[in-house]
Formats: sequence, C-alpha cells, structure tokens
Amino acid sequence: MANIKALIFDLDGVIVDTAIYHYKAWKRLANHLGFDFTEEENEKLKGVSRVRSLELILEWGGVTKSAEEQKHLADLKNSWYVDMIQEMQPDEILPGAKEFLEAARAAGLKTALGSASKNSETILQKVGLTHLFDVIIDGNKVSASKPDPEVFLKGAEALGIAPKNCLVFEDALAGVQAALAGGMKVIGIGTAQNLPGANVVVAGLHEVSIELVQTV
Repeated sequence: MANIKALIFDLDGVIVDTAIYHYKAWKRLANHLGFDFTEEENEKLKGVSRVRSLELILEWGGVTKSAEEQKHLADLKNSWYVDMIQEMQPDEILPGAKEFLEAARAAGLKTALGSASKNSETILQKVGLTHLFDVIIDGNKVSASKPDPEVFLKGAEALGIAPKNCLVFEDALAGVQAALAGGMKVIGIGTAQNLPGANVVVAGLHEVSIELVQTV
C-alpha cells in the first residue's frame, strides 16, 4: 500500500492541452524560416524545453543559426505562443482535472505543478486553477529539462514531502523517466505503449480516484 502524501502534476497534456498553441507557434516560426513543421514532428517535442525544441526544429529544417540568433528565434516563438494563451478559457481544462484536484485537496493531499513551461502561471490563471496548487515549479525555477528529475525534486522539497511519498502525473516519456529518477511513483496519462515504466497508465485524470492514488 502506497503512502502518498503529495501529487505533482505536469501541465500540458495532463491539466490542459496547449499542444495546439505550441504547434501553431513553432509552425509559424518554421514557415518564417522557409520550411514546414508537421504535427508528427510536434509530437517529438513533448516534455522538451523550448531551447532544445528549437535546436531540433532547426536540425529538421536544415537551418544553422548562431546562439544569439537562436535566442531571438526562441523568444519570437514564445511571444507568439504567449499571445495565443492569453485567450485561454476554463473550458480548455482537460476532463476530470479540476474535479480530481479538488478531491485531492479535500482528502488532505498536497498538490504541486512540475512543468517545463515558463508560462504555466499565466495558463493556470487564465483557466482558473491557480488556487488548487500549493506550489508551482516551472521552467522559470529549474535549469535542467526532463528526464532530469530536478523539477519534481524541487516540487517535493517545496511541499516538504519526501520523494517516495510523492506521486507524479505525466503524459510524456521524459516526464515518466524524470519521476522515476527522482524516486517517485508515476501515473502516466496516455497509453502504456508510449509510457513504459509508469506504475499505472490512464487515459486522463477523469479516470483517477483518491482510492487509486493510494494503491499505486
């Protein structure tokens, strides 16, 4: 029987789905540079930092840029993305996410966000979920990308809960690997085929209960 005291959630693909906005912004950047960017390629960027995502896209497009030019391009993409998420609404919360967060807090479990996104606070404010997290650890507070466990370990530390008593919710393989590397249990959101190593895999938070949490 698990002794889970805290839940740590990835944001994109778990709480909300901002993949479409990332895709549109990256595609616009690729087109701006003279090549195209596909949805299949976008899938490969799940859980990957903005800097590394840009490096991959430039490789796929056969484009070489200096470090200074890459920073400008990453900032440009982010400015387009930020403009898009300003229009996000509460109806963009994924099924069951708000209800499960409320149930977890009612059950006395601590909650944290552990996301690579540097815009997570803006997104949570737009969809009205900020109050359901005790701690927000995002790309502004960590230096290492998943599968490095830094973001989850910092979340556990900020909550004052030992990693072994934390359960992570992740939709990306790199995130599952990060949780396991941090000594935490993990529920994968997606398919078992894409998330090897996850203790349990479900389609979404609408399939998760407090009872399930304590049996992982």
